[in-house]
Amino acid sequence: MTATPDDLFAYLDRLGITHATQWHEAVFTVDQSEDVKRTLPGGHTKNLFLKDKDGNIILIAAEAHSRLKLNKLHQLIGTRRLSFGPPELMEELLGVTPGSVTAFALMNDTEGRVRFLVDAALMEHDPVNFHPLINTGTTAVSREDFEKFVRATGHGFEVIDFTQLLTDAE
Repeated sequence: MTATPDDLFAYLDRLGITHATQWHEAVFTVDQSEDVKRTLPGGHTKNLFLKDKDGNIILIAAEAHSRLKLNKLHQLIGTRRLSFGPPELMEELLGVTPGSVTAFALMNDTEGRVRFLVDAALMEHDPVNFHPLINTGTTAVSREDFEKFVRATGHGFEVIDFTQLLTDAE
């Protein structure tokens, strides 16, 4: 069964993770969330649900303003070319819909099918902020507790420097 925000908060509490949530109007893009970001300290995110032709599923938690060269990412992480995963698969594996993609949804991937990557630029911030499984809220946790959460879900915590994909020839 798919977790709710209340399930997430209870899970964070069980892990001893301090969290704070601010509720707001639904936001679907980084640009739409600018007002929220002004009132919440820390790193803010954009989260991408990707897949390749071999069926590898990737969830990326990137710093909101990081540039990601998806046409080069596969070379860095050892997959085939990546494209956005279909909403139905996102819902099946992560229990969230487009616009609500979040690293907190890893708690719904109980089979461990999703490979998780986190942006090195995001990890320079403390706290870090994510949707609490829906896009009408933003939940802050410490950088250290974020890693604790991800590992508790049974997922790896691969920190990737996405600036490696940027070239002078752009």
